[in-house]
Amino acid sequence: MKFVRRLYQRFSSLVHELAKFGSIGAIAFLIDLGLLNLCNVVLDQGPLTSKVAATSVSTTFAYFGNRFWTFRHREQSGLGREYFLFFLLNGIALLFGMLTIGFTTYTLGLHDPLSVNIANIIGVGLGTLFRYWSYRKWVFLEATEPIPMELPEAGIRQDR
Repeated sequence: MKFVRRLYQRFSSLVHELAKFGSIGAIAFLIDLGLLNLCNVVLDQGPLTSKVAATSVSTTFAYFGNRFWTFRHREQSGLGREYFLFFLLNGIALLFGMLTIGFTTYTLGLHDPLSVNIANIIGVGLGTLFRYWSYRKWVFLEATEPIPMELPEAGIRQDR
């Protein structure tokens, strides 16, 4: 049991970070999947156009969830810089989805919604591995000094 406890203590911040990343990712995935099907099946926009639209919306949600919850303990290097890098890296990750959907639809000739959704799930899975690694490396940097868990009370007046 001591070994397990030491292992948990050593990796607890990573475990918590992964759990938060997974939670935000799961919600973003549901947004992506719902919008992909809405655009592709209901609005008949085509699978690749639908994927781009769905990813744009789900990426925006994921940025704010990851910045202000998953990686809030990390250095904040500027909203503009982070948002740009986040979308750039998500654009690269989007290629995984585009390639799997494009291959399924145009190479294999499978145009049905189930095939598109399976291809999307595979693409999202591959893209997720890339995104987690790249967010930690380039977007949400390690804090150079400890970031307080609560905001300081100094300077706040309450006239009541």
